[in-house]
Amino acid sequence: MTAGLVCATLATVPGASAVLRGGFVVYATELKHRLAGVDAALLAEHGAVHAEVAAQLAEGARDRCGATWGLGLTGVAGPAAQDGAAPGTVHVGLAGPGTRTVRTLALTGDRDLIRTRSVLAAFALLGEHLA
Repeated sequence: MTAGLVCATLATVPGASAVLRGGFVVYATELKHRLAGVDAALLAEHGAVHAEVAAQLAEGARDRCGATWGLGLTGVAGPAAQDGAAPGTVHVGLAGPGTRTVRTLALTGDRDLIRTRSVLAAFALLGEHLA
């Protein structure tokens, strides 16, 4: 949904390489399984836009990148619905030390605004756990 906007936004900060290990742009559903380790049965049963998919994306990013924290976003930026979810439906997953959580959002706006708000929500969720 964000097409790498989380990493791209973090990388605008000078010195980001000290904390940004990597990420996955897994637009295609099968890549969510193959590259990020999301359970194939979960994807087959519920589709890509699901809270548990976001949680498993976060865990996969954390594990595969050897990071302390992982973020996982899945949702619908629009203009059309996907997997029965309306545009603006976004699930943000966070995995870290003793933490596995998902925040579900119902965002409004055009495609670019929904993508931007999704990234900001992911940073806010991470920030709540770093404070």
